[in-house]
Amino acid sequence: MVNQTKKWEILSKEKTLSEDKIIKILLKNRGIVSEKEKKEFFDPTDPMKITLKSLDIEESEVKKAVDRIKKAKKTGEHVIIYGDYDADGITGTAILWESLHELGIFVLPHIPERFSEGYGLNLESVTKLKKEDPKLGLIITVDHGIVAGGKVDEVRKLGIDMIITDHHQAGKKIPKPLALIYTTKIGGSSLAWFFAREILKIIQVSDSQFKISDRLELAAIGTIADQLSLIGPNRSIVKYGLTILNRTKRPGLLALFTEAGLTEIGPYEVGFIIAPRINSMGRLKHGLESLRLLCTRDRNKAAEIAGNIGRTNHERQKIVDEVVAHARNSYKNIDKQYIIVLAHESYHEGVIGLAAAKLVEEFYRPAIVLSKSGKVSKASARSISGFNIIEAIRTLDSLYIEGGGHPMAAGFSIETDRIDIFTKEINKVAKELITDDLLQRKSKIDLEIDFEKINAETVKSIKLFEPTGLGNPAPTFVSRKVEVVNARTVGRDSKHLKLVLKQHEQVFDSIYFGGGEKYPKLTQGMLLDIVFQVEENAWNGNRNIQLKIKDIR
Repeated sequence: MVNQTKKWEILSKEKTLSEDKIIKILLKNRGIVSEKEKKEFFDPTDPMKITLKSLDIEESEVKKAVDRIKKAKKTGEHVIIYGDYDADGITGTAILWESLHELGIFVLPHIPERFSEGYGLNLESVTKLKKEDPKLGLIITVDHGIVAGGKVDEVRKLGIDMIITDHHQAGKKIPKPLALIYTTKIGGSSLAWFFAREILKIIQVSDSQFKISDRLELAAIGTIADQLSLIGPNRSIVKYGLTILNRTKRPGLLALFTEAGLTEIGPYEVGFIIAPRINSMGRLKHGLESLRLLCTRDRNKAAEIAGNIGRTNHERQKIVDEVVAHARNSYKNIDKQYIIVLAHESYHEGVIGLAAAKLVEEFYRPAIVLSKSGKVSKASARSISGFNIIEAIRTLDSLYIEGGGHPMAAGFSIETDRIDIFTKEINKVAKELITDDLLQRKSKIDLEIDFEKINAETVKSIKLFEPTGLGNPAPTFVSRKVEVVNARTVGRDSKHLKLVLKQHEQVFDSIYFGGGEKYPKLTQGMLLDIVFQVEENAWNGNRNIQLKIKDIR
């Protein structure tokens, strides 16, 4: 069986702490030590003031790109924004399409259909676009293109210039478009936003429904959806973007919030409720529908699309559960593999990435799930902390057709008859790199504190760390010998646990999501060690401190 016990890794051993000392330790645990870093963390730079140089974006490339767009505007050439079908790509496409459209440029968005066109630049699609519109002279990619290689040369032969904007890990062959706007410091949607900012600085527009700063709401969605580290420029984008998102006037987003039953939007709501809905169309149907939702100005149309997206997302959830159940039941000794590789004809290509993520969560080892289909199959991979999945896959580049991704997630296509040899070889690679320590689930805990240190000022200080997420996790603590005053299960199927806990006369309500199974072992007066986060709970107009339990012993 898989070892589900988490190792408690306490990052600071200090105790008996003042309020200031607690904050200092929390910052240090996130790699923030200097006064400059602290200032930037607590008061992130307005993205309008972030320089291209600080993002490692070549200003000369941006200048070439803007000059080419000015030429298209002057000559009446037609432009395509060629995006990607995930939330980062769709939000980035919306940002650039709106920005160029407002400039009076004839510009259309193109979101590839996952099943017929696949990821990235599809030469057949570009050829068709040119045939249908001879005036097409410029394609701008969003969230892809860095691994396009020789495809860029083929597009040029069609009489089309290319501007590539991408943030993914580069391959061995760097493409040579007219302009390459590239960095790994931010996501695809954020890169599109910074590019749009530079375009609108030079080419002025008088009549605009949205200011470029307002479009940060879309960049924030893309950044959170792509699970990027919320430190540095990404923190700026998300912090400012969430503020705008919570007062958005976009009919599509407002309709999506209504469909999902949301009133306040934070990183959790974006990552687990909004982004999966935007992604669902590209996974099962066509991502263009999600783009329409973001860009429509018609409230009735927005409500109609949001309802369709909600239903598609529900269907997506069911399909993922079926794939994971099939994988679990059909594959013996799944937890004995260094890297899980599963392939089947029944696995829906649109959800194999989600299925891989669920298997990683359950078995805590990297997973690759393949949708077998005719001569060529599609694969999606997810990893664990410390194992760079895209580097591991690229060591076997002779065995697959093409692919790309990040250290934690990747995708590729492969000839179906090579899946078995690939499975064997990738496990050899993983065996050399994956240690028992990497396969040990860990709860990273900032420090140990007693209940008496938790008060309104603590909550106020912890709020300064928001928005939290990857790279900047919510401050997490451990307290010892905490007494159970009361315990009960709540939620559907008694899945969650509500506790009243006491230590040194200090009493707190607490919630343990997914902790319902521990209820039978708890008795009143029992002493526990708990791992938890501190939050402010609002209910019926009242606010009180609540502990969000992550683990108990």
